[in-house]
Amino acid sequence: MNNWNLQLKQEFEKAQQARVNKNEGQARVCARRAAGIAIREYLNRKGTQVPSMSAYDLLNLLKEDPLVPDDMQVIVDHLTVRVTEDFALPFDADLIAESRTLCNWLTAS
Repeated sequence: MNNWNLQLKQEFEKAQQARVNKNEGQARVCARRAAGIAIREYLNRKGTQVPSMSAYDLLNLLKEDPLVPDDMQVIVDHLTVRVTEDFALPFDADLIAESRTLCNWLTAS
């Protein structure tokens, strides 16, 4: 298993554990970090040298990629949206599941 693949697996495990512990904020952070790992690998495979960037910055970079289909762009948007003052998402979504979908697309592309 590749190092990035192992990191990806670990982030999703942390996300699920955070959800079990009723810490949805930490689950969102882990889902974002998992997406960042997959984005970095995707860009590296495309020949783009990626500077050291946060997962949030990588998600914003991916928004500019015209090769990313609309359904994946929606997930990227969900992963970068700010939470409300009571730390909730302004829409109903499972960011762990969405991040997993995005990561699967990125690693297959």
